Amino acid sequence: MQQFAENYLRFTWLDFEKKMKSNLNCTIFKLPVLKFTPEQKIHYTLRIASAMCFIGHGSFGIITKEVWTNYFSVFGISHDLSFQLMPYVGTIDILFGLIILFYPVRAVLLWLVAWGAVTALLRPLSGEPFAEFIERAGNFGAPLALLLLSGPIINIRTLFKPVTANVQLNADTLHKVISCLRIVVFLLLLGHGGLNLMEKKNIVNQYTSLGFSNGTATAQLVGLFEIIGAFAILIRPFRSLVLIFFIWKAGSELFYPHYEVFEWVERGGSYGALLALWFALDLVPVFTKNTLAESRNNFSLNLKVAETNYSLSNNNDYTK
Repeated sequence: MQQFAENYLRFTWLDFEKKMKSNLNCTIFKLPVLKFTPEQKIHYTLRIASAMCFIGHGSFGIITKEVWTNYFSVFGISHDLSFQLMPYVGTIDILFGLIILFYPVRAVLLWLVAWGAVTALLRPLSGEPFAEFIERAGNFGAPLALLLLSGPIINIRTLFKPVTANVQLNADTLHKVISCLRIVVFLLLLGHGGLNLMEKKNIVNQYTSLGFSNGTATAQLVGLFEIIGAFAILIRPFRSLVLIFFIWKAGSELFYPHYEVFEWVERGGSYGALLALWFALDLVPVFTKNTLAESRNNFSLNLKVAETNYSLSNNNDYTK
């Protein structure tokens, strides 16, 4: 009796296990899996990064960040009027950031490239070091790379059509996107590294608040690290190196003493440029292989054509 009960339970369990496996393999139990092509990964990375940059930047206008008065003064706008205008400027920034997120038309991308460059340039124009400008290369570099990825602007109508993630990359477009991102990453790392070497007060205070006993020495080491990394990525961008600096930038920007969340979001262009470059470099071997295969095919075709022409020439000589 005991043996019968054990066998019954064993076969019942096996039958239950078989049915469960069968059910789990049914489509009703399968969860949808999002699969992106490499081109889509680059597109969405740059698109989200551009949106982050301008939403974060606009947030500072809403909360009326005092240092902005220096940038308004470049245009001769008074201190009091600057505070009144900041929320309007911030709202426009956030609006364009949301447009890029949900309906990314080329006209808005072009505006973000120009506006991102101008707002970054206002820093040296207001008396800050030039490194402050190039350190913000991601602000205008991310939307520029997205424009290059999305193809040329053929006419005015295409300016108001949304760019799509379903792009078909070719070797020429990939080269342009990678070159753009390499320069952008080089500039932002060079600029931030330069600010460290110049011992910018806010940066030194940041290291001190993190527990480093000598904030100045830490700034010097970080500056050298970032500048060496900038030239390394410009000259030979290994994917592993790009990934290291992506993690470094995304992590180190979390430790601002004030407005941590807004500061981190505003620098989305920096992380986005690094991550998009990491995705793009993964495509280089594929296009290199395809180019070599195409070259071999063209060579074989040309050789066959030459042999055919030679045979026809010999036949004509023989006939004569």
